[in-house]
Amino acid sequence: MAGLAADVSLFPLDTLKTRLQAPQGFKRSGGFNGVYKGIGPQVLGSAPQAALFFCTYESVKHFASPHVSSQALPLVHMLGASLGEVVACIVRVPMEVVKQRRQTSSSHNSSWKIAYDAYSKEGFFKGLYRGFGSTVLREVPFSFIQLPILEYLKNVYRIKLKNNINLEPWEVANCGAVAGGISAGLTTPLDVVKTRIMLAERSLNQSLRYGAVWKEVYVQNGIKGLFAGFVPRVMWITVGGYIFFGMYDYSKNLCNTYLLDGAELED
Repeated sequence: MAGLAADVSLFPLDTLKTRLQAPQGFKRSGGFNGVYKGIGPQVLGSAPQAALFFCTYESVKHFASPHVSSQALPLVHMLGASLGEVVACIVRVPMEVVKQRRQTSSSHNSSWKIAYDAYSKEGFFKGLYRGFGSTVLREVPFSFIQLPILEYLKNVYRIKLKNNINLEPWEVANCGAVAGGISAGLTTPLDVVKTRIMLAERSLNQSLRYGAVWKEVYVQNGIKGLFAGFVPRVMWITVGGYIFFGMYDYSKNLCNTYLLDGAELED
């Protein structure tokens, strides 16, 4: 529910961000036209990738937190977030490859056609999993920053403002917005490099090493190039963090209440 709510509602901002980062430039990538191109793969992939992330993250928190001191909890959050992102990338990367090529393509090929072409011309891993390493290199630092900030803000909010009463979903959403915006801004260069690798033509494979692409972007456009799409990315993930974590907390509470009520009825 959290993944679908955030990704679908804010998809146009993601499209604008991708086009600003594309090597052919914003206008040639489509400009402000067709901002919902590529939403199909996003809808298909949002729920499973979010579920994989939270299942992994919450499991690590549940099993590891009782065995560490309160000072070491941020390390648990970092570990859980990192593992969660790596697992989620199993679904996220093929979705991102197809989605971003659809967002920046001037042709009218469907998402299925783009996916088939990537598989048939480049192979399963080199095509559909193009940029897996660069996506992990983006997501892990992002979560390293986002989740500890989120947990810290929730903890401070609960203790200092709520007298240790559990937060409401909208309060968790506020914390998610702040954590998301900070993380998005700091990791924009990693996102630019990941986008360039995923959108690159097959003939350019020899220059698709992470460091080489980073250097190429910097040489061509300087710091400005590495922070291309900064504004829509920060806007997207700030608002997305609000929707994502608010909806996740609401959904989790709803499911827990339903399951507890069901267990009580059985008893």
